[in-house]
Amino acid sequence: MTVWHWVRHGPTHEKNFVGWRDVPADLSDAAALARLNAHLPREAVLLSSDLSRAVATADALALPSRARLPNEHGLRELHFGAWDGLHFKEVAARDPDLSRAYWETPGDVVAPEGESWNQTKARVDRVVARINTAHPQAHVIAVAHFGVILTQIQQALGTEPLAAMAHKIDNLSVTHLSHKEGQWQVHKINDVL
Repeated sequence: MTVWHWVRHGPTHEKNFVGWRDVPADLSDAAALARLNAHLPREAVLLSSDLSRAVATADALALPSRARLPNEHGLRELHFGAWDGLHFKEVAARDPDLSRAYWETPGDVVAPEGESWNQTKARVDRVVARINTAHPQAHVIAVAHFGVILTQIQQALGTEPLAAMAHKIDNLSVTHLSHKEGQWQVHKINDVL
C-alpha cells in the first residue's frame, strides 16, 4: 500500500489568483512546521511541485530519513493562465460567463491561456500513478497546492469535480489517502495540526 500525505504549502498571503505564478510561501511559523513535521512519518519519500512555495515547504520537512525526489512540474497548481495574478472580481468582470462556468461546472472549462480542471487532474494523476508504481509500499509526503490535492480527493472518493472542490484545504494541512491494487481510501481530509 502506498500511503499519501498531501501537504498544502505554506501561506502566500496573496489575495489574487495564484496558479503557476511563482510566489514564495511564508514559513515563519516555526511551531506549525514543527507540529507538521512531528505528525508526518519519519521514513517517507518526499516530493513537491516545482513552484517555490511548495519546494520551500518540502525543504522545511526534509529529514535524512525522508528520501527527497526531484521536484515535479506535474504537481503544479491549477493553471489559471490569463487570470493568474488577478483578483476574483477582475476575473468576473473580464470573463463573466467563462469564470462562472469554470467554478460552477468544472471539468472541461478552460481558463484563458490556461487549463481545465480535467486537464489538471490528468496531469496530476500521471505523476501519482508513476509514484504508486515506483513506491508501492511507501509513505509519500507530497507538498503541493489546493487544486492538486482536490484532484486526488476526487480520485479517491470517485466524485465529480464540483463535489471535490467543496472541500477546504488549509495551508500546512495534511490530507491522508492510500492506494492499494488500484483502490483508493480516504483517511482524513484537511488535517490541521
